[in-house]
Formats: sequence, structure tokens, C-alpha cells
Amino acid sequence: MWKCPKCGKEFKNTNQNHYCGKKPETIGEYIMLQDEEKQADLSLIRQALQQALPEAEERISWSMPTYWKKHNILHFAASKKHIGFYPGPEAVETFKEKLKNYSVDKGTIRIPYGKVDPELIKEIARWCLITGNHA
Repeated sequence: MWKCPKCGKEFKNTNQNHYCGKKPETIGEYIMLQDEEKQADLSLIRQALQQALPEAEERISWSMPTYWKKHNILHFAASKKHIGFYPGPEAVETFKEKLKNYSVDKGTIRIPYGKVDPELIKEIARWCLITGNHA
């Protein structure tokens, strides 16, 4: 077991990525809590989602930035080497040709830092909203 020296929480993995202290209440706070080199890509995804889903509410759900309109539409989250984008399994299947350069699995798209495609993010987000398929 590894114990975080900042907050004292114990984890199975050494140097487990987690939030110490108060969890973010907004997507803006979430992005600002990430490493500086990750913030631009996270902001780019947020901007694309705001454009694609202007009527959706931004919230934090399951400790992740979430877009919501009557239900969770999709989530995204920072990881060490990529951004996890979670539109649900049907979206991953529908967009599999456009996602062939990404690692995908069970409703998850792993977007390497520096490889964010805002137009693809918008297309997937709109599809999720229109079809009702969601994370």
C-alpha cells in the first residue's frame, strides 16, 4: 500500500493519481488542478464541448467533467499519458473508422496529449445528444 504524503489516503499503486483535499466543483476548477502542460488540451476539449452542446449543463460527476442534459451525455478526464473521453460504447462503435488512430475500449476513447481533434469531439458529442446514447 502507498500512502499519499499530502492527504494521507492509502492506495494500492505507488504514486496513485488522485485529488488531495476538496474535490473541484466546476470543470474550470478541475482543469486548473491538472498539471500545467495538460491544461491546454483539457481546455480545448471543454471549448469543443461547449460549442457542440450549448444547452448542456457542465458538472462534475464521478469526479470527472461531465456534460448533462436530462442525463449524462459524456465525460472526460485527465490521465498521465492521455485524456479519457467517455461517450459510451455505442458512440465508440459508430465512430470506429474515425477513431482508428486512437486507443478505444468499452465506451472509452484515449486521446494522447497534443492529439485533440476538436471537430471529432464536436461530432461525437452532437451524435450522443441527438441519438440519446450516452456514457
